[in-house]
Amino acid sequence: MAILNIVKEGDPVLRGKCREVTEITPRILTLLDDMKETLHKADGCGLAAPQVGVRRRICIVEVEKGELIEMINPEIIKKSGYQSEIEGCLSIPDKWGYTERPMEVTVKATDRNGKDFTVTGEGLKARAFCHEIDHLDGVLFTDKVTEFIDPSELE
Repeated sequence: MAILNIVKEGDPVLRGKCREVTEITPRILTLLDDMKETLHKADGCGLAAPQVGVRRRICIVEVEKGELIEMINPEIIKKSGYQSEIEGCLSIPDKWGYTERPMEVTVKATDRNGKDFTVTGEGLKARAFCHEIDHLDGVLFTDKVTEFIDPSELE
């Protein structure tokens, strides 16, 4: 496994729409493993393939340590409720702001073994699902911020 470089705001890969994964190859499995290592090293709660320079519809979320959710071709199929919380992004260091997201989200995706599954998240997990899936369509959290905050307010 390898630690990948996290692409920063301004790189055009972050604004492109990602291609669907049509076959789970050894390269896709290696990418998932490398993304996990990269996420843990960066101490984040989610990472999308374009954030490591790959325009494929793949993202991972790990809100609770040890509960990694790998999603290939994820699609939000249900959302409910409302939350306005502070978000940040590994690709946009030192920028934070309030975004409005659903309180609960259900995602349909494929796992590394080619099996379809659904997963539901509430609160932070729902926000992470939305944030990472937005990356796959070239949308950054800063596009949805209702109010930016000074990073010193987080301490």
